[in-house]
Amino acid sequence: MKKTIFAIIAAAAAAVSIPLSLASCSGGGDVLKINEVTHSVFYAPMYLADALGYYKDEGFDVEFTNGGGADNTMAAVLSGSADVGFCGPEAALYVLIGGSSDTPMVFGQLTKRDGSFLVSRTDERDTFDWSCLEGKEILAGRQGGVPAMTFEYTLKNLGINASLNYDVDFSYMTAAFEGGIADYCTMFEPTATEYEQAGKGYVVASVGEQSGEIPYTCFMAKSSFIEQNPDKIEGLLRAVTRAVKFVIENDSATVASYLTSYFDGTSAESLCSSVQSYKDIDAWMTNMAMKEESFERLQDIIDSAGELERRVNFGDLVLTETAQKVYEEVYS
Repeated sequence: MKKTIFAIIAAAAAAVSIPLSLASCSGGGDVLKINEVTHSVFYAPMYLADALGYYKDEGFDVEFTNGGGADNTMAAVLSGSADVGFCGPEAALYVLIGGSSDTPMVFGQLTKRDGSFLVSRTDERDTFDWSCLEGKEILAGRQGGVPAMTFEYTLKNLGINASLNYDVDFSYMTAAFEGGIADYCTMFEPTATEYEQAGKGYVVASVGEQSGEIPYTCFMAKSSFIEQNPDKIEGLLRAVTRAVKFVIENDSATVASYLTSYFDGTSAESLCSSVQSYKDIDAWMTNMAMKEESFERLQDIIDSAGELERRVNFGDLVLTETAQKVYEEVYS
């Protein structure tokens, strides 16, 4: 965990040189800068809120940048190059434990389970069982990151011994798998579907469906930013909560039609399939206020991975009042 903290601090010190690719910008006016851990249909409501004009309704535009990993996302928040970070809450937890004069606080949870899908080199779509992973090598994410720790925790609970490869950067996992590394690889949508459609591998299981609920991807910002910009924090949560409601109330094809401009080169059919995959596993929070029991389960998972120096109190890292207020307004 100390290595993770040092990596975040080092990245923050050099944040101006972190390569961030522009994912979307609605343009003009007051802008809220959001650095996302990766760009995926898993976060569809966040982009949908932009497409439907929900951010504009709150008086600001959004600018998304891709951090390519939770370390870089947290570094962007700490350095001030991003107003809001969107990644696994473990990044903020590590910073809190490491000590900070302006600790990032988690103020909203969008996803409630792992959004990756397990891809196999061989066609096991009709025969796959998790016991198939016994003794196999799997690319499942960065050591100390929630994806890898959740996967490891799941295997422990199932009594399966497998080798998790932590050596490949998150952004290069798919390329490494295609290049011959490991027997299985976890991929987010639409990458998993497109990989299978290209005949390169086979989607055999949903990791999140097997692992269960966990506070997986959250919004966080420096305490100072939250205190100075309460309207933006509330506006962001209201816009995304409205977008989740839209996803629930509309079919996947309708949702996908609003996402095409956020995923250049991805067909509407592929996006529709990806959205439906996430709807099928109940991926998104309707109420973005994190539950304390979920936070404690997260700490159990991190502790099990040997990455938790000490446990922290829920209220020292997580804010819920605004998200709860927004939920009650939107669903009233």
